[in-house]
Amino acid sequence: SKQKLKSAIFCFFSHSFSKKLINTGLANQFVVHMRTALYAGVFCASPYLLYLLFRFVSPALYTHERRYAVRTVGVGYLMFLSGAALNYFLIFPLTFRFLGTYQVSAEVENTITLESYMDTLLMMTLTMGIVFEIPILCWLLARLGFLTASFMRRYRRHAIVLILVAAAVITPTSDVFTLLLVGMPMWMLYEAGIYLVALTEKRR
Repeated sequence: SKQKLKSAIFCFFSHSFSKKLINTGLANQFVVHMRTALYAGVFCASPYLLYLLFRFVSPALYTHERRYAVRTVGVGYLMFLSGAALNYFLIFPLTFRFLGTYQVSAEVENTITLESYMDTLLMMTLTMGIVFEIPILCWLLARLGFLTASFMRRYRRHAIVLILVAAAVITPTSDVFTLLLVGMPMWMLYEAGIYLVALTEKRR
């Protein structure tokens, strides 16, 4: 069974895949180009924007609050980049391969527009970036006293089910491999959240 699984995975990755994108509107290519450039500009300038925001609010914070703010924003930013990179290099290519080749009938041909391609890529990248903020969110809720490690452990099974549902929504593919590819990092992030919450409770 392991040999069959390895063979299936090898065939999945080694199979050549090529899909042409089309444009259906006169100005669509220009609009998509400008919108993507705007998003890329905001993304590249985000460290400086965060710095300006911190300079604006830092006078109202105590010294220890500034230290926590810098750590939280820094780690959160790195986590967002990790989720975005995972989607761009691994999850989205697999999803695009599946959706680009999926057909309800051989008579129905897939013609994917440039706008649809970019919208899906940007949406999934933003979603995975936000998903990777789970540990930071758990830590903040624990600091505020709204979340405990025992609660997260008690409802771990429920969380796993919700994670699999969320993974199925993020990557609407029919194969278990892609589902686990998204679900496993989310589950690991949940476990990291439990560890951070428990560590926060010990430091109180």
